[in-house]
Amino acid sequence: MSTALLVLRDGRVFRGEPLGAVGETSGEVIFNTAMQGYQEILTDPSYRGQIVAMTYPLIGNYGVNEEDLESRKPWVNGFIVKECSPVASNFRAGMSLDAYLKRHAIVGIQGIDTRALTRHLRDHGAQDGIISSVAGDPADLLARARELPGLIGRDLVAEVTADHAYTWDQGLWELSRGYVAPPPPRFTVVAYDCGIKWNILRQLRSAGCGVTVVPAATPADAVLALEPDGVFLSNGPGDPEGVPYLIASVRRLLGRVPIFGICLGHQIMGLAGGGSTYKLKFGHHGANHPVKDLATGKVEITAQNHGFAVDPQSAERHGWEPTHVNLNDGTCEGLRHREWPAFSVQYHPEASPGPHDANYLFHRFTGLMTRKGG
Repeated sequence: MSTALLVLRDGRVFRGEPLGAVGETSGEVIFNTAMQGYQEILTDPSYRGQIVAMTYPLIGNYGVNEEDLESRKPWVNGFIVKECSPVASNFRAGMSLDAYLKRHAIVGIQGIDTRALTRHLRDHGAQDGIISSVAGDPADLLARARELPGLIGRDLVAEVTADHAYTWDQGLWELSRGYVAPPPPRFTVVAYDCGIKWNILRQLRSAGCGVTVVPAATPADAVLALEPDGVFLSNGPGDPEGVPYLIASVRRLLGRVPIFGICLGHQIMGLAGGGSTYKLKFGHHGANHPVKDLATGKVEITAQNHGFAVDPQSAERHGWEPTHVNLNDGTCEGLRHREWPAFSVQYHPEASPGPHDANYLFHRFTGLMTRKGG
């Protein structure tokens, strides 16, 4: 049986077995606490630049299917599991997880102690690492891991954004019907694609929005020329400060059109509005993060995937107020402006994977556009 190695920048070494494609890959190693939804995680462009370790011990038991994709391909740099199920037992499964990773040349590792890895990353922070099933010298891998660039300051959005504008017409999925036709659009929305998940587009379309998706580098004047009722800022990978062109565009749009941002879009809005961001020790990645709505006092269980956060005090000095807070570590999970029609959340109300507690936010966006137009 062949061997695979995971070597972290700080010198920690894990030995396991190859998963997916045989080869070598590198990136920031993070852990995800979701018990399911690995297919959606793999195809979420927000994970570009990262190697994802799943904390749940058995992954892949229900296989992979064509309906649960969140983008056109998997974007993770690598994949780590305790045990990858060799059997895909589900009536919707089209192939096994291992076969899917091989098809898309995703290098992974299995058979390591993912609990020990998670504890290490929690204590020492997310860090660069290398997975290799072709090299056997940990010292060489360590030397190369310490030369990796990291995520701070890098523009990973440019690697995942669309290369041209397009419209979206698919609605939500139902078990007996598949993806259903959405209602006629009542609003026109321009969505900036920083690595947008398809279920965000399905939610917007099902809420009555006609959606035009544009590349992240689209200037504000080009967006305003489309005369949208609202603008959406999507999720995406990496450091928001590495995307200065989008920050500049959003700065011009604020106060001129209703804006809703999710995840990286939340961070971009915070920066465009005068605030600052910082990198978290190990980030928030999973489908079970508790978030409190400061207006209602209600607690939502949320899906999250981000390694950076907005400093709420820096934003408050420029007219913003926090709307949601993470109950695990007290970080800012939402903002709204006191005068402009603009709000954002750090988590993923569209789920996929995860709970649907925060689905109401898409209707809050359409309500904002209704008030602006009326």
